[in-house]
Amino acid sequence: MTNKRTASVERKTNETDIKISIDIDGVGNGKFQTGIPLLEHMLDQISRHGLIDLDITAIGDLEIDGHHTVEDVGITLGQAVNKALSDKKAITRYGHAYVPLDEALSRVVIDLSGRPGLTYEVKFPRALIGDFDVDLFFEFFQGFVNHANCTVHIDNIRGRNAHHIIETVFKAFGRALRMAVQLDPRMAGKMPSTKGVL
Repeated sequence: MTNKRTASVERKTNETDIKISIDIDGVGNGKFQTGIPLLEHMLDQISRHGLIDLDITAIGDLEIDGHHTVEDVGITLGQAVNKALSDKKAITRYGHAYVPLDEALSRVVIDLSGRPGLTYEVKFPRALIGDFDVDLFFEFFQGFVNHANCTVHIDNIRGRNAHHIIETVFKAFGRALRMAVQLDPRMAGKMPSTKGVL
């Protein structure tokens, strides 16, 4: 592979200070320091199942709550993926995955279309996992799609355990992203779009 698909992005606001390094063609190594253990556990699912090397450091206003940190990590990760993919030539573009975990089953479908859009159909049996507000997972994915410029459909098909539900979502997301960013040797540097641009 001649061009390394890597990127480093820093995003600093009055609420958060985030640094992300990414290697799209990695082996699934992850290093996370966000102050939110459940978020780190889910980011590790993206890394391991996406075979993406990720190094994420986030300092946020956790004394208020986790909202800004979770959303801004999603934003910055989206920026990093978009930067690492560069012109997107020869990528597969579309990716999908179904992932089960015991009673839970989720599906994620991704189109690296250049157009941000999120359809998120995930219902949780409770509002908190530990002290983590499950509504923040939507904010993470909304931030990601807006800045990765991609369309993502996330559906939890079934599940009773909230942790199982969200873990299947993040594992499926990692695997769908892995498929979508994969280089297709038959494309030979072509753009996977009739428009000629993504």
